Amino acid sequence: MRACSRRLTLIVCTLLAVTACRSPDVAAQNSTTAVAANREAAATAVVESIPFRSGMGMPGVTEGYRAFRIPALVVSNQGTLLAFCEGRKTSLSDDGDIDLVLRRSTDAGRTWGPLQLVHEDGGDADVTIGNPTAVVDRSTGVVWLTFNRENRRVLVTSSADDGATWAKPRDITEAVARPDWGWYAMGPGCGIQLTVAAGNHSRPGRLVIPANHRTTIDRSGPSSSHVIFSDDHGQTWQLGGTVGPHTNECQVAELSDGRLLINCRNHWGKSGGRPELAGKRVQAVSTDAGQTWQPPTFAAALIEPTCQAGLIRLSKLAPDGQARLVFTNPASTTKRERMALKLSTDDGQSWPVDKQLVLHESSSAYNSPAELKDGTVAVLYERNGMREIALRVVEVSGL
Repeated sequence: MRACSRRLTLIVCTLLAVTACRSPDVAAQNSTTAVAANREAAATAVVESIPFRSGMGMPGVTEGYRAFRIPALVVSNQGTLLAFCEGRKTSLSDDGDIDLVLRRSTDAGRTWGPLQLVHEDGGDADVTIGNPTAVVDRSTGVVWLTFNRENRRVLVTSSADDGATWAKPRDITEAVARPDWGWYAMGPGCGIQLTVAAGNHSRPGRLVIPANHRTTIDRSGPSSSHVIFSDDHGQTWQLGGTVGPHTNECQVAELSDGRLLINCRNHWGKSGGRPELAGKRVQAVSTDAGQTWQPPTFAAALIEPTCQAGLIRLSKLAPDGQARLVFTNPASTTKRERMALKLSTDDGQSWPVDKQLVLHESSSAYNSPAELKDGTVAVLYERNGMREIALRVVEVSGL
């Protein structure tokens, strides 16, 4: 117990130290809000569409959903956009009769195919299937999709035909959870496949998917982010490293030197009882392909209202060889509003205000970004009081 207490104290001190030394970033963020807002015109969409709208009726077994939430977006090797989300049959509630659904686009998000039912359980019973988190194995073309049943079990399915059909889900909970864990939530959003071969700990080809857990069986206890991974193209899965306490929904990106960066929803103001530490993302770095994580720090420039966020690495490096990262979230410390895209050209070390775009000024929340084959970025995001999940494709080359 003393060892755990010392570790927690060390984490808090590290976070406070980083916050103190980076406080000018927060001031810069606040003082330049108008500058970022002025860039909203630059965020004119190349494509804009609405794959999911609450109350939208579709033919057959997919009719009757009251709402759609929790988007996840990936692009297949063929360029097909796969937009996943939860289909909530009776209400906006996070618990209840919830299915996993999908729509596909073969024209970069301009139009969408019929709503597909990926997985449901229990018929009309209140069984929650959710937290879609997908990753594409670029070497095989297979799309892997992880999700949860009742936020207790972890399931995985796959598609070898661009999402047209899906394999029978497998329960992998025993391989990716510790015995004392209760609550479990994947992502939500996307996973990654490692590509950099550098050093003894690099694992090119490894599939890494972010998640979070609690030791309580419900949402009452504190959460911690972690990852799971596969080194055999999705056939088997293992548990990776856990980030510090009071971290939650998360996304992960590979940096230019092969290190991994995990970016997490901040729960220090909730379960941590430290409201002064809220309002900014928590992140950590792994030097061993996700098997362990260094002590977490605050990303002071990435403000949040306590909400899920998106993070991806772009395929083209910056001129100096560092990774270009895209971060998307509601850029506010108070409300889920003002969906913004931010670009880092130095492996996530900085997020300049002049490299930001406002995608949607008003109500917006969970989201999932993905790079398209032409280098544009598509963002699938909730907006307008959860009444829609919209897709917006923007140019980032000019940032």
